[in-house]
Amino acid sequence: MVERRGALGVLAHAIMIVGILIVAFPLYLALVASTHTAQDIIQAPMPLLPGAHMWETYKTALFGGGDGGGSTAPVARMMWVSLVTALVITFGKIAISLLSAFAIVYFRFPFKNFFFWAIFVTLMLPVEVRIAPTYKVVSDLGMLNSFAGLTIPLIASATATFLFRQFFLTVPDELVEAARMDGAGPMRFFKDILLPLSKTSIAALFVIQFIYGWNQYLWPLLATTSEDMYPVVIGIKRMIAGGDAANEWNVVMATAILAMLPPALVVILMQKWFVKGLVDTEK
Repeated sequence: MVERRGALGVLAHAIMIVGILIVAFPLYLALVASTHTAQDIIQAPMPLLPGAHMWETYKTALFGGGDGGGSTAPVARMMWVSLVTALVITFGKIAISLLSAFAIVYFRFPFKNFFFWAIFVTLMLPVEVRIAPTYKVVSDLGMLNSFAGLTIPLIASATATFLFRQFFLTVPDELVEAARMDGAGPMRFFKDILLPLSKTSIAALFVIQFIYGWNQYLWPLLATTSEDMYPVVIGIKRMIAGGDAANEWNVVMATAILAMLPPALVVILMQKWFVKGLVDTEK
């Protein structure tokens, strides 16, 4: 049982508050910068209180039309590209991993363990290692500047396959026998029993994989050359052209704030399921 100690409790809360301030202060500066003009931001010292240009800045960011030296593409389109990419990667990873783990655990076929370890070994081969051959294949197939090119190379997930395999191994054999006695085939067993049991793990992986897909930078940087297919993370980079005077930093900061909203909303809305999926041991 944890004892209450006044001095230690105050110290712990003070450290936590300082940590929150350190993390939140850059976000606050970005929010403040997005409410001023570009000329106000490059002045020294930069204003630390919100300004009166918030709506026009966010309107310029969302619908384009800025006059900075970098990209002026609409951020609304970039966020749509990021959303589609993140959702396709997330659902693709979960679907493929579920079916892969199901096959590895419940089916007998030659070299089953070999195929599992072949999948597991790919954990040591991140995108950065195989970036050149992957780009070559995508380019030869004509998938540059397309949703297919942005998502298909990132869909497979050895981590999710391993996690689902470990969970399926804990499912009691009695459930398998009961389903077999009821005449359920493999896919019905998968749909009616395994999927409901896996919902908390699926929810936790959804949050992780959505953030992974939304924050992709290196692969979209290579796979996209058209402004119409820029994800929002790439869009922020393309907006920065050179020196401070050449950039609309208020629009850049507004874009950064907008880029943080979808993953933050996913974490907030699915926090309960996310935590339960990580710590729940009930089967």
